Amino acid sequence: MKFTVELYETSLGRCPVLEFLDDLKESNADDFAAVMAGLSKLQSRYYHRQPLSKSIGDDLFELRHVGRLNSRILYFFVKGKRILALHEIRNKAKKIASKDRKIALDRKRDWLERNPT
Repeated sequence: MKFTVELYETSLGRCPVLEFLDDLKESNADDFAAVMAGLSKLQSRYYHRQPLSKSIGDDLFELRHVGRLNSRILYFFVKGKRILALHEIRNKAKKIASKDRKIALDRKRDWLERNPT
């Protein structure tokens, strides 16, 4: 069972996760390669569990990479074997901050409103 991974885009055409990946590629090529490998692995249902992926509630999940700074990409599943990457976090904290969770939930709600199933 193969999933596709898509990146959230705002109504104005901005793609925050892509911007994060572009910055990461410039600042730390090794972490960039690891995060890209993780996103690629999400295409397989086998990796939709720990240690690569973990549910964080509200139908949100995190893709985790431990490196110089921890990188996380928050995402959710969409009908049709699709994964939508919503938000990125790069820090050493073990817990996801409430402001980051809110950003992901707001983007999820925005995407669902603009893309009714």
